[in-house]
Amino acid sequence: MPRATISRRRLLTMLGSAAFMAACSGPPEPGLPLAPVPTPAAHPPVAFPRDEAPHNDLTEWWYYTGHLESADNRRWGFELVTFQIQRATLQPYYVAHFAVTDRQRGLFRYEDRQSQGAQAQPPEGFSLDVGGWRMAGLLGNDTLQAAMSAYGIDLRLSTRRPPVLHDGGLVTFGPAGDSYYYSRTRMEIAGSIDDHGERVPVKGLAWFDKQWGNFLVMGGGWDWFSMQLDDGSDLMLNLIRNQAGQTTIAYGTYVAPDGTFKHLTGNQFEVSVLGTWASPHTGITYPSGWRATVREPALDVRVAPVLSDQELDARTSTSMVYWEGAQTIVGTLNGQPIAGQGYVELVGY
Repeated sequence: MPRATISRRRLLTMLGSAAFMAACSGPPEPGLPLAPVPTPAAHPPVAFPRDEAPHNDLTEWWYYTGHLESADNRRWGFELVTFQIQRATLQPYYVAHFAVTDRQRGLFRYEDRQSQGAQAQPPEGFSLDVGGWRMAGLLGNDTLQAAMSAYGIDLRLSTRRPPVLHDGGLVTFGPAGDSYYYSRTRMEIAGSIDDHGERVPVKGLAWFDKQWGNFLVMGGGWDWFSMQLDDGSDLMLNLIRNQAGQTTIAYGTYVAPDGTFKHLTGNQFEVSVLGTWASPHTGITYPSGWRATVREPALDVRVAPVLSDQELDARTSTSMVYWEGAQTIVGTLNGQPIAGQGYVELVGY
């Protein structure tokens, strides 16, 4: 998987972590030298709003997934991500992916865009624009605008919860490097979606992931899960595989309804696959449907895709094919019925 250029949001996942979507390698540039192997370095703690802005690191991404609902109960899922890739003395390179899951029509649509050159930033927070797809944020108050054929979003996101620092905010991959990783796991959404020419007011919930660091991609792939449960709790799980397909790293974070959170080691949860789906586009077979259990709190849920086909072929921008899509969740929490919604990202299949 790695290329001399970069990877993506869950590079971390793959390396040892976290949610993007699958991965991102940079544009094909024949003369580009391989990035140096990261060397150990002291890492200051994550600070806000300083670390919302872009960094001068090899890999960085701002990653949103979410669920939208209209007053007449129509529902959509969306993904919008921006990757910043820096290599040698080249200008920063940006890749953006935008996807919509239309539950009414049973459709999944996506596009990607690219740009190069440093982007001016506000005094605090961040502001990014890749081919007219825009995202900006400061201390949990964010805006998103993106449009493609048949679909567009114009959303305002907000949360009062503090950011969630996964494993203390820094995931270490040994010789591969380290990645900072935090999330805003429950952001309230207000705004609109353009659906085949109709502008529809919507509300909903979004999940935001931010990762950055001097790390390189390695391993065979990963399965990443985000869950927003109806009691107000949230859950992130990561399963990272080696080239032989064996899970070598597993960790997660449980967020309580009051916003407090705790790290989960691999022996505190389990994920089992319930089925598979073969892509008619690429021929790739992915897992499809899961049972996830956590020891404490006692959580036992089934995670099911809203649509089987939520595959993104992003080889033109990131050299990757990955599956990332909206999920429904049902099960029990401490013996009581629980439901919710989520997103799953599958890389390396």
